[in-house]
Amino acid sequence: MVPGTPLPVRPQVRPSALVGAYERLRELCPVLELRLLGPVEPDPSAADGWYSGAQLATDERALAAVLGGAEERIAAEHGRAPRPHVTASRLLHHYVWSACLLIAGPWHLARRVPAVDPADLWLHAPTGRLALRPGGHVALAGAPAGALTGGLPGHLPGDDELRAELRAAVVAHLEPVLAAFAGPTRRRDRALWGMVTDDLASAVWYLGRMLGAQDAALAVAEEDAVAAADALLPGGTLPLPGAADFRRLRTSDGREHHTRTRLGCCLYYAVKPEAVACLTCPRTSDEERLRRL
Repeated sequence: MVPGTPLPVRPQVRPSALVGAYERLRELCPVLELRLLGPVEPDPSAADGWYSGAQLATDERALAAVLGGAEERIAAEHGRAPRPHVTASRLLHHYVWSACLLIAGPWHLARRVPAVDPADLWLHAPTGRLALRPGGHVALAGAPAGALTGGLPGHLPGDDELRAELRAAVVAHLEPVLAAFAGPTRRRDRALWGMVTDDLASAVWYLGRMLGAQDAALAVAEEDAVAAADALLPGGTLPLPGAADFRRLRTSDGREHHTRTRLGCCLYYAVKPEAVACLTCPRTSDEERLRRL
């Protein structure tokens, strides 16, 4: 460089406006093992066991690596490896539920719908942990733009449109991933999208319970989350084949409890045969749910 020549000015890269929402989500949801990446931080490496959703959808070696990692984790925890399609179903459930929480969480917490590209979400094959590079989002008309990057405030006129945007964001992210897992899980389209419906409803419900558990003043948080999930998944929103369809069960002490019946089985019983079926499993009757509650 010629002496006296000014150094080139690098463009300023601002963090996503969603960082705060994701940090809050990590605080609330202890099962979400999430690493947040900065805008210029290098991508996680396959050499270290990290594979993006885009790689899972397009690279058979990446898919085999994460399936192998899931099999090893299940075998270490339960003493034996399940059948391959069970391993694939359990891993897909983990990925789908996590992706749904990462997209629906900022919507429920901050009224923003992220656009999470499969290339910006990574899964760690040995541990099942996640890494995310937050990007852009859409919000309601009149939402403040702020000083951070990635927002499209004023884009959507109302709550119905924001919910439709959320469903579209979930479908766009998961469609290529489901296609890659269809063979290993031995599931067809309706069953795969049924899993997405179940996990999206479950993710919003879980977030509401965690909000209520953290602060007694937010005791209505579960109620709000159930109402939000019902509005988000009313049924008839293909390719999502069903509704959230929450209902209440009243125990003998007079307390009411929210419940729903999953569209499909998550196959946990196939991993741990001695365990009872999940409380929302299609195989669990309301009488059995009341007994456990």
